[in-house]
Amino acid sequence: MEYETIAILMFSTMMLMMLTGQRVFGAIGFVAVVAALVLWGPGAQQMGFSAVMKLMKWNAMLTLPMFIFMGYVMSESRLAEDLYKMFHVWFGPVPGGLAIGTILLMVLISAMNGLSVAGMAIGATVALPELVRRGYDKPMISGVIQAGSSLGILIPPSVVLVLYAMIARQPVSQLWLAGIVPGLLMAALFIAYIAIRCRINPALGPVISAEERATITLGEKIRLLRAGLLPLGIFAVMMVPFVAGWASLTESAVIGALATVAAAVVKGRFTKQVFEVATRSTLAITCMFMLIILAALSFGAVFDGLGAGRAIEAFFIDELGLERWEILILMQLSFLIMGMFLDDTAMLVIVAPLYVSLASALEFDLIWYGILYTITCQIAYLTPPFGYNLFLMRAMAPPDFTLPVIYRSVIPFVLLMLLTLVILMMFPQLALWLPQLIYGT
Repeated sequence: MEYETIAILMFSTMMLMMLTGQRVFGAIGFVAVVAALVLWGPGAQQMGFSAVMKLMKWNAMLTLPMFIFMGYVMSESRLAEDLYKMFHVWFGPVPGGLAIGTILLMVLISAMNGLSVAGMAIGATVALPELVRRGYDKPMISGVIQAGSSLGILIPPSVVLVLYAMIARQPVSQLWLAGIVPGLLMAALFIAYIAIRCRINPALGPVISAEERATITLGEKIRLLRAGLLPLGIFAVMMVPFVAGWASLTESAVIGALATVAAAVVKGRFTKQVFEVATRSTLAITCMFMLIILAALSFGAVFDGLGAGRAIEAFFIDELGLERWEILILMQLSFLIMGMFLDDTAMLVIVAPLYVSLASALEFDLIWYGILYTITCQIAYLTPPFGYNLFLMRAMAPPDFTLPVIYRSVIPFVLLMLLTLVILMMFPQLALWLPQLIYGT
């Protein structure tokens, strides 16, 4: 059997297993192990052991549980509520002000967690009830919370970028820096859209009443401002030592986790229940990511052994005769199509090992390409029929937020994400400027 046929068979078997509801790491790992044993015999069992050792030696993995723990402590101890109250008071008099405040809340939560699910949980439990009570339009509420929470996989410390760094063998620190400007650009586009829509149609995002504004004193505003800026202080305590070179990536993650716990303790909210929920959730998510990475490393090793990456490269360049930018656009389109059926992690471990080598062969910067991939993952979170955030929103929202409303709500935000993707492809320096400034590379 030709090696190309074996590669296609592996890929199709894995896709079939995922479509039947198998766990991502189970489907990937099973196909990798069976293919390795069939191709190379009992000695191929060393491939799994090699993947484990490679993972255990990768220090950046130690940052995952720290950042995940931070997000859960912030959520369970209600530190995020203080932040939202600040936005409520300061942005309430502006049309769509609470929706704008929700996007800003998601940006700050993203800067301390790196997971979309944490932002989604905070948005659904803190922002959604308040937006509903204020009479905001349902599609506007749904779209803002889903799109805002997706920023967690682009703005550092992004867990998805950590996984990409593992597969592409790129520095996590440079990928995180590369995600800052595109992430803030996307958030700015979201805010501009909300402001313009609500200016044209104020019924979509009503301002708080004059009576309520009269009850909020300047002292209350300043008190809430101090409380709401606490998460910013945590982010500064975590990132300044890292950017200045005083602490390593792992040490900065530990500093951030300790600072979050200290803030919760000072507020009197770090209870036994908060610690238990945060620890259990952190352990579950970290183990899930580690299993997926182990399966992905094994699968990638088999694919490399088959020469699948070189075969795809030859197909695009030699047989189809496409230019490098045409190939890049086709790669992104395939990501968008797969994102309608797979989550970001599945896409990463299935095609990233192939596409990363192809992007490298086409002489594209792999740091910049990682940001393109991550934005495509954000779009995958919001695209029907199997967008991850769509189902989370349906599970967390009240019954009147039906699936048609939720599906319709994400359309303008998906278009804004596509616009960000196009802008970044036209102006790569938006992603590469900060890594070049800090590291000179």
